Amino acid sequence: MSLHAQLSPEAQARLQAQRRTSTISSLVIALLVMALVAVILLIIGISLDKKDIPTIVSYSAGAETEEDLDRRKVNTNTQRKPSSPSSSMAKVIASTTASPTAIPVPEIDVPDPSTNFGDGDDFGSGWGDGGDGAGGGFGNIPVTMKQRCSLADRLSRLESNGGTKECEDAVVNALRWFKEKQNKYGSWCGSRKVSMTSLALLDFLGHCETAQSEEFGETVFAAVTFLVDKSMKNNGKLADDFKDDHWCYEHGIAVYALAEAYTLCVKSFSENIPNLEDAVQASGQFMINSQHQGGGWEYAYKEDNTRGGDTSIVGWHVQALKALKHTKIEFKNMSKCSRLALDYMESKQMKSGAIGYSNASLHGEQDGTTLAAVGALCFQMWDKSSHSVARKACRFISKEMKFEWEGPDSDIYGHYYAAQCMINYGGDYWKKYNTLFRDQVLNNQKKDGSFKNVNTNGKGKIKAVAAAFAGNGDVSDHYRTALATMMLEVYYRFLPSSQKTGG
Repeated sequence: MSLHAQLSPEAQARLQAQRRTSTISSLVIALLVMALVAVILLIIGISLDKKDIPTIVSYSAGAETEEDLDRRKVNTNTQRKPSSPSSSMAKVIASTTASPTAIPVPEIDVPDPSTNFGDGDDFGSGWGDGGDGAGGGFGNIPVTMKQRCSLADRLSRLESNGGTKECEDAVVNALRWFKEKQNKYGSWCGSRKVSMTSLALLDFLGHCETAQSEEFGETVFAAVTFLVDKSMKNNGKLADDFKDDHWCYEHGIAVYALAEAYTLCVKSFSENIPNLEDAVQASGQFMINSQHQGGGWEYAYKEDNTRGGDTSIVGWHVQALKALKHTKIEFKNMSKCSRLALDYMESKQMKSGAIGYSNASLHGEQDGTTLAAVGALCFQMWDKSSHSVARKACRFISKEMKFEWEGPDSDIYGHYYAAQCMINYGGDYWKKYNTLFRDQVLNNQKKDGSFKNVNTNGKGKIKAVAAAFAGNGDVSDHYRTALATMMLEVYYRFLPSSQKTGG
């Protein structure tokens, strides 16, 4: 007996139809699944083959107008007052606009390890470098510079070194004058913008005003950005007019300012200023590479000129070299460059202690004191305070240097250097010099914060290398005010080598 029931013809027909439908559905589903898998594999393959093309932002070399520059805005979400900086603050400053021009990073030689400091060439840490990690909320600021970054410390230094509260007030008033006079795109003056901007920036940095300072942050940021743009667009060269052979002065001063800005803004307070490190690297290395074989720097950096430069140019470049060392960025041949520069300066000193302009003799209306101050400071900055050049120069300055705001002895350029080298020399020499210069400067500041014009009152020419600080034009007013302000910052701008606590 069969266990299977017999189906009717109608039932069998329906069963066959169901089987055909099921088979077709299965085939369709299989095809759909295969198609879906193929699509997924195709998408994955396209994704793997796709390459992201990075956006290249570069500066094109060549001249530009200020109108081409965009004014950056400072992120003010986190601010610090210069009187109480804090290392715990997270500081970020960034450009809010895209640069209208392209930026190729200049080609820079890889530093030669054999030229690092401490290789036995007798170049120590020097003035202004005595170690990092000062503590007390000052981040990585070099210990010799930290005294400028606290109001309490500034006032203490003023009191202990013969300054007054009026000196601090005068500096702040001058900075406010600079702030009001700044051009739209971060520069100052109608000509020689690079050097004038750099000098003003050094004044702000000397008071520890950085890109996030409460009152002057935007001013500082705009100034730094202006100089950075100049450097990047000219492959490291910094000047307003490269057809003027004197542009080497502008470059040296600007390197000094940019390097100090990097040390304070970036290295010490972790502020992010776009392209600043690249600009310092490019401009600093160009300066080192452009040194004359005789140890100086020549007009327009001409290496084939037999004169080989002059001590006034060397002064700015040696200061710039020291500022570059503070950055901790490596530069090829820096040690050799510094040693040759000091050798050059020594060769221009006379038996009296005076230092000449391009040889060991007096030049024009000079009495030798201005360049003696230049030479003394150069040696002191490189830990050579006890060197005979520095000692003889300081003794000569103490004996011969005079200061009269309205008279032939009104060389503010010379006193910019003398104020620094004499406070570093210290003792009775500094007390005598402080009495000579302090009130002369304070008493000649105008109510708006700038400084009065110098006037010889018919007593002859000013005894100066070049009295560009005299006159009533925008450049002379700016230059005079910048130098006078740094003279009043001397009490705390650098910690003299005799008082270093580290390094």
